[in-house]
Amino acid sequence: MEWLNYHHLRYFWVVAREGGLRPAAEKLRVSPPSISAQIRELESALGERLFRRSGRGNVLTDAGQIALRYADEIFGLGRELLNAVKQRPSAQTLRLHVGVADSFPKLVTAQILEPVFNLPQAVHVICREGKVEDLLAHLVAHRLDVVLADEPAPGSLKVRVFNHRLADCGVTFCASARLAARLRRGFPRSLHGAPALLPAEGTGLRRSLEGWFHSLGLTPRLVAEFEDAALLKVMASAGRGFIPVPSLVAAEAVNRYDLRVVGSTEKCRDQFFAITADRRIHHPAVAVVTATGTG
Repeated sequence: MEWLNYHHLRYFWVVAREGGLRPAAEKLRVSPPSISAQIRELESALGERLFRRSGRGNVLTDAGQIALRYADEIFGLGRELLNAVKQRPSAQTLRLHVGVADSFPKLVTAQILEPVFNLPQAVHVICREGKVEDLLAHLVAHRLDVVLADEPAPGSLKVRVFNHRLADCGVTFCASARLAARLRRGFPRSLHGAPALLPAEGTGLRRSLEGWFHSLGLTPRLVAEFEDAALLKVMASAGRGFIPVPSLVAAEAVNRYDLRVVGSTEKCRDQFFAITADRRIHHPAVAVVTATGTG
């Protein structure tokens, strides 16, 4: 069995964090050649170069970036272990690992997590974005505490997970000021043939939108589709097309991205779920999320 030399990893970590061998040597109180030799041994064990030359300095390679992320986590947990054993105040800090689906609106994420930061205990939240399928794999492996998604976990999963419905709401259509002024007249018929920026295919909101468009005989002109809801709003603010926004956060989206409301409907719905690996929730922060939701 291969074992990672954490002494070597710590030298690498300090060099990456301090920005070079010399400042790292001063902090660690060892010579630069000694640190360099330790890093070479780590590279040999990993089979990858962690730094590459750039001008007069060194920068992290792709493998180095990955190693740095893991090192941050490893040494962060080490500090927490010391705090816990020595009964320091920070021993009470909760770590909450949250998976957020790419299609899940960031403004809704902020609302859902807000009560977590009001807990009497300090909370350290770690968010990971990705495809729902990948996030659920991390959830069942207990690398995530909860997954936020815009639809329940699929029944085809080979393992059992539990869906907690947080909220559902209608949809508000927004656009830049000039485009919104034009589309308000005759809404929703005005959306027929209008430039549209939509969530990616396969998302819950996209399916709901397509069903609503079809029921009204509307065919917007699809300009672009996005997995990232925040990027969708940025493009809309540039006047590229109208966008659907959960009515729950429409006012904040309008203010933050300088958009205008075109119109809204309650017949097209957006849903929000928290997904957990266990029916009985023991993590205090996850309990707050599933109980409070967005109200």
